[in-house]
Amino acid sequence: MVSQKDREILRAEIRSRNNKLNAADRENLLKPYLPDPAELSTPQRARASTSASQRRQKARKTPIRTFIKSQIHHLTYAIIHIIFGIIVRLLQAYHAVVDRVFAIVYHHHRTPELIRKDVRGLKRLPQHLSVVLTLRTEDDALAVLMDEVAELTAWSSCAGIQQLSVYEKTGALKSCIPALHQIITTKLASYYGTPSQQPSLQLFAPHHPVHGDVPDPNSENLAFALLLLSSTDGRETLVDLTKTLAEMAQNGKLSPEDITPELVDAEISEITTQPLQADSASGAVKILKPEPDLLLIFGSFLKLDGYPPWQIRLTEMYCTGDRNHALTNGYGEAVEYQGFMRGLWHYAGAQMRFGR
Repeated sequence: MVSQKDREILRAEIRSRNNKLNAADRENLLKPYLPDPAELSTPQRARASTSASQRRQKARKTPIRTFIKSQIHHLTYAIIHIIFGIIVRLLQAYHAVVDRVFAIVYHHHRTPELIRKDVRGLKRLPQHLSVVLTLRTEDDALAVLMDEVAELTAWSSCAGIQQLSVYEKTGALKSCIPALHQIITTKLASYYGTPSQQPSLQLFAPHHPVHGDVPDPNSENLAFALLLLSSTDGRETLVDLTKTLAEMAQNGKLSPEDITPELVDAEISEITTQPLQADSASGAVKILKPEPDLLLIFGSFLKLDGYPPWQIRLTEMYCTGDRNHALTNGYGEAVEYQGFMRGLWHYAGAQMRFGR
């Protein structure tokens, strides 16, 4: 404790403006109350040496532990990758072999009777089938794409499906509708033979005129409708319709209360609805179904790629998968008959649970 006398001397020194005590006097005044430097040197040095040794130990131990942990993690990561790589390869090989077997057993041989036999045991067939195709980057990509559309048209008509819509993102098929119609007609001739036995084909696209023959109500052959879709028929169509309805509401031509889901559905269905088809049994004219029952994606994973969303609200979707990757050099998007049949089998066994 500081004595009362020394405390008063210090307070008087602080209050006075002219310093009465010099530095030596103040040091002598405080020196009795300070600890001895000799007593503090040993413990401080000991603590300093202890902390330095601890830091050196941590500096030696931390890199070794980190290295061991990282190597264990890398080893575990490599083992997991190897195991999953082997499993994936085995599954790919299995599915490739199964697909080749199905391709041999269920080969259509361009015979409608064999295709009807393949689908005869199915309890349900889609009235409207839709497929998602991709334009490849090869030089003959458009010719290959049109041939795939022709094959799908032939398979669908032989199976008893009357409507097919083909979605290709870029819209390349819309620019060659007459050539596509000729290729499909030639393909149908290779399946059915004479033109009198072929179904009448109607090929059309949104904002394009119908190309093909008018269905004959007295003919025994069913008419077949083929619809071509692209990305402009999806999001852009909804945007244009929204702008049109908004402008009509602002100009007083349409009341905001009249803009209902039913109105939007009617406007969009009018753009993408199939042409009229004559019923051969009764001779009456009926409107084909605008929404597809089954959507097939010929690819390695489920990717709609901008497909018009309004048309697939209640559609069953099936992806053929990249199961033939090992035997097709990576071209898993090839359109093959076994993939088409797997889609029909999936649809026949699917449970339709329409919520309210």
